[in-house]
Amino acid sequence: MPNWQSNSELATDSLIFIKLLHALMGLYAWEFMISLDFDWAVLTGKKKFRWPLTFYFAGRYLLLFAMIGTLIGLDTPVEINCKALYVFSQVAGDAAVGLACINLSLRTIAIWSHDKWIIGILVLIMLGHWSLILQGVPVSATWVPGFGCAIVENSTTIPAATFIYSMCFDFVVLCLTAYKLAWTPRRTGSSGLNTKLVRMIFSDGLVYFIIAFLANLAATVFMILDLNAVMSILFNAPAAIASTIVASWAVRRLYNFDFGSPGVYHSNQQPSINFRSPHPPQVSRPTNEPTVIRVEVDTFSQGHPLSDLEAYGTRKPGSDSLSFHGDQEQKRPGSV
Repeated sequence: MPNWQSNSELATDSLIFIKLLHALMGLYAWEFMISLDFDWAVLTGKKKFRWPLTFYFAGRYLLLFAMIGTLIGLDTPVEINCKALYVFSQVAGDAAVGLACINLSLRTIAIWSHDKWIIGILVLIMLGHWSLILQGVPVSATWVPGFGCAIVENSTTIPAATFIYSMCFDFVVLCLTAYKLAWTPRRTGSSGLNTKLVRMIFSDGLVYFIIAFLANLAATVFMILDLNAVMSILFNAPAAIASTIVASWAVRRLYNFDFGSPGVYHSNQQPSINFRSPHPPQVSRPTNEPTVIRVEVDTFSQGHPLSDLEAYGTRKPGSDSLSFHGDQEQKRPGSV
């Protein structure tokens, strides 16, 4: 069992910490660059900006600046104010974790059609989360000649509570989403998860929860163990990066989802389109019986919970939708 407080162990752990942060910066920079076209399309107006994207951009860029600030403290050969730089990096990194939770919460609020009880519950949870984030005790760092900024002291109580709170928060959001998308439709006899949009929302939320939970769990375990100042925060950066990457990925997938494609969502009744084929096949059939092609389509009915996902900038078809039953055309005003 090594002596975690010895100078040699601290030097070894610091070296591991530095290499890990450089590797994580490479990972995040790669993910940032391959998704930069989405940011550019929104900023240039090619994609319509919607207010939930404020939290997407804030979390994405705050984490980038936090990583840059941390690497500056590790790599600069000139003496700097290490404490101020690390305070900024820690606050920005923790804020990115909080914003990742908000991104998933906004999707859940939209799925529940802005239900006042759901909004109240999630807003209270958000306030509790941010109260922990903003009162987190920053690490204490000092300048070491020939090495850079070194962490000399770190309090783990509030940061550990913040990560545990994040895991519970994510679990509540996942349960609310699963209940609305899977259990409620099944109880009412509708199709449940048998649609493309619902499967995507549910699977994205599940992927986010699994990845964020495991990353936050690793960070929490090492903070509770409190082996030394470096090991206590070793997995903080991986947890923040994992949560931000997956949350941003989920937001972009929903924003880019094409609501005009078939298989979007089943309403309570499954309308169908029956129309005559302009080129009937060359087969023998009774002359009085026309060739009928049945095409099952999914529609978005006004007032359905998923219709509120328009706030994410998803593309919907025209303001009116047509429902065809047999050979009779019926127009349903108010549908989207």
